[in-house]
Amino acid sequence: MSKRIIGLAAAAVVVAGAYYYYQEQQKTCCGPEPMPMEAEQSAPMEDASAYNLAQQRAKIARIDMNTDTSFLSDEEKAVINKLIIAANYMSDIYLRQRSEDNPEVRAEIEASNLPNKDLLLDMFDLHFGPWDTLDEAHPFYGDKEMPKGAAFYPEDMTQAEFNAWLEAHPEDREAFTSLYTVIRRDGDKLVAIPYREHYREWLEPAAQALREAADITSNPSLKDFLAKRAESFLTDEYFESELAWMDLEGTPIEVAIGPYEVYTDGLFGYKAAYEAFITIKNPEESAAVARYKDYLRDMEANLPVDESYKNFKRGFESPIAATEQIHGGGDNVPGVQTIAFNLPNDERVREAKGAKKVLLNNVLEAKFKLILAPMAEHILVPAQAEQVMARYMALETLFHELSHSLGPGTITKNGVETTVGAELKELYSAIEEGKADIMGVYNILFMMEKGELPKTERDSMLASYFVGMFRAMRFGTDEAHGQGAAFQYAMLKEAGAFSTDTETGLFVLDFDKLEAAVTDMVRTVVMLQGDGDYDAAKTFLNTYAKLDDAAKAAIKRTADIPVDVQPIYPEKL
Repeated sequence: MSKRIIGLAAAAVVVAGAYYYYQEQQKTCCGPEPMPMEAEQSAPMEDASAYNLAQQRAKIARIDMNTDTSFLSDEEKAVINKLIIAANYMSDIYLRQRSEDNPEVRAEIEASNLPNKDLLLDMFDLHFGPWDTLDEAHPFYGDKEMPKGAAFYPEDMTQAEFNAWLEAHPEDREAFTSLYTVIRRDGDKLVAIPYREHYREWLEPAAQALREAADITSNPSLKDFLAKRAESFLTDEYFESELAWMDLEGTPIEVAIGPYEVYTDGLFGYKAAYEAFITIKNPEESAAVARYKDYLRDMEANLPVDESYKNFKRGFESPIAATEQIHGGGDNVPGVQTIAFNLPNDERVREAKGAKKVLLNNVLEAKFKLILAPMAEHILVPAQAEQVMARYMALETLFHELSHSLGPGTITKNGVETTVGAELKELYSAIEEGKADIMGVYNILFMMEKGELPKTERDSMLASYFVGMFRAMRFGTDEAHGQGAAFQYAMLKEAGAFSTDTETGLFVLDFDKLEAAVTDMVRTVVMLQGDGDYDAAKTFLNTYAKLDDAAKAAIKRTADIPVDVQPIYPEKL
């Protein structure tokens, strides 16, 4: 096993006793830097009792990510340094995708004489704007609320106005619902502006950095991808470069860069945010987990739904890369950190080649040490808290990503071919994240039945899953992963999968009922997606995506534990 990257197969060894190590870690390398108490809140905030700026900042712990890159060749380091330049342009764009006023707001804070200016700037840079991504109801500077549609649409535009425009101008539908356009006003009209035009100032130099990286590398597949992705930045045509990304091989450099996720578009979920993941791959660890992808077709066949809801049109190649992240950009940087991703999202690519799963082992391991392990004793009764295992945080992350490739994708609605995302709109992300969670657990149970994982560890896996739900719910139920976890919690409660200890409030799991409930939840959510019924999806989330008093109390008990981490990466190798 490579010494330089500690991957999934070694995770249990690495984090053994992590809870006892937690306090020392907080003191030495991984804790949040102390914030001055006199800087508790920004002057513009009115309700000091409701929001404490320093306490909010302390919820995200800084970590220096000093990954060993000494094994890379000079050529590979030179390529990565060009990729870091391109990744930083993704951050420039995403800052403006959250709000086009952000650069001016930051300059205003920097020019101010506020006593807590340094803390405000730190928070602004952490969250890419004056809105706390853990609590977006609270602007920590000024009083302007975060627009639901971020800067993808006019701030005053409503869903009703957008839909009315398309009803009157059906010829605009494709451009208006495109992943790669912003909507703006032109007098009394609405117009769609392509990303390649609106963000040209940053896309052109980003494309140039990718071309320079392509010129440096001698790896044919990396050269092909980087050249094609540079062209994509200038055309908004990503299909060919996504296919090239799926074919990337023979290099330790694993890079995803471009407009991908739609979480930031809370109005419709149509618009993609720019981001970048610069990682280095561990071939041994990647090979160790690759065997699970060979079961993807069997996993699809094993879904507890009618055949009409199963999706065998997608490709099942689905490579898996176990990596360490060495730099990020754009939507990947602020707030809650990604521990794995499953891309591309383009259903055409998924049907042709499947999707790639990339695990960010160093980020995952940091979260287990600092967050999940110490959370367990605040969530579960002691005997069950002791069953939480790093191995299953890692495997649940992997199977979560595998499960994004399963279930309905392209569907037929009213005789017209469409996609689940297009039909469920802004509701899609929360439902899809929740689906991937529960389907991931369902598929781990399937692997146990297949003998790929030990059945004797079922309870440890389920305990780890349950605590992991609370880790996600701490992000807030306005965030897709937190909302997805909240509906799982409510459905498990409805199924009687847990009770609470009357004296401590800690949860007691009924593992048999929990396992049965997982199957029922998978069935419910897959059918919800396959039907593509927006109103039914909205009713579902309104019913289940909420926390009861027991859950709120459990989250309150974890207040002394970081909610997430802020990796600090080098700007140059």
